[in-house]
Amino acid sequence: MNQSKDKELQVWIDQAIAGDKQSLENLLAGVQDLVFNLSLRMLGTLPDAEDASQDILLKVMTHLSSFRKESSFSTWVFAIAVNHLKNYKKHMFARYPLSFDDYGDDILHARILEVPDLTQNVEKAILAEELKLSCTNVMLQCLDTESRCIFIMGTMFQVDSRIAGDILGITPEAYRQRLSRVRRKMADFLREYCGEYGKGKCHCEERVNYAIQNHRIHPSRLDFCHAVPKQVALEVTAAMEEIDEISQEFSFCRTYESPERLKQFLTDFLNGKSFSVVKNG
Repeated sequence: MNQSKDKELQVWIDQAIAGDKQSLENLLAGVQDLVFNLSLRMLGTLPDAEDASQDILLKVMTHLSSFRKESSFSTWVFAIAVNHLKNYKKHMFARYPLSFDDYGDDILHARILEVPDLTQNVEKAILAEELKLSCTNVMLQCLDTESRCIFIMGTMFQVDSRIAGDILGITPEAYRQRLSRVRRKMADFLREYCGEYGKGKCHCEERVNYAIQNHRIHPSRLDFCHAVPKQVALEVTAAMEEIDEISQEFSFCRTYESPERLKQFLTDFLNGKSFSVVKNG
């Protein structure tokens, strides 16, 4: 971040703490994509990610006065989001946990040829893309919460190990070791089972109807295909580091712009009576 932008950010923070609505709106607009994408990868579905993002952004608003400027603002927000999501129990996969064994067994033994056409006149290629984007996101849910968090921090956001270790309460060395292990675990699964990113037998277009039958995708609601890709990489900090040589195997970790529903929530909140909670917090 250049000096003029950093100075502008500090002004917004001070003014937002003093109760200036526009400055607070500017701050939140700058981090909402970061919060949403972290929530999406941690929780697996867009609706759950939107709900969690609202909770996190409210927490940022109400705790803004506690920001000590010892880190970048985005890193501070990221730490709040990580700690919130690690303990978040209201999402679908908290109720219906997954494992790599279950996921692999489903790929190998699902009777996909017995399912009738359920595409509802939606092009199969479009539905296959929706399934691919959904599947790679859901696949992260096979990791335990801590491992998932480490994978996302290191692969999507490339958080410096010192910052990541501090957020997670472990040493930088332990973080790097665990990140390397979980990335290899994910890469091994992709190579063995996935025909899109590896040499496995699973091809999205062949499993479209099976996925519809099992409510994994919906022809009338293409969440991922309709999501707007983020053109600029999301960064927590300027300090990046390369952990291992398999980075390019995780090209599915794309980022998205915040959904309109989340943006509207912030607008409605800042223009409503609840804004007094922040001003008086």
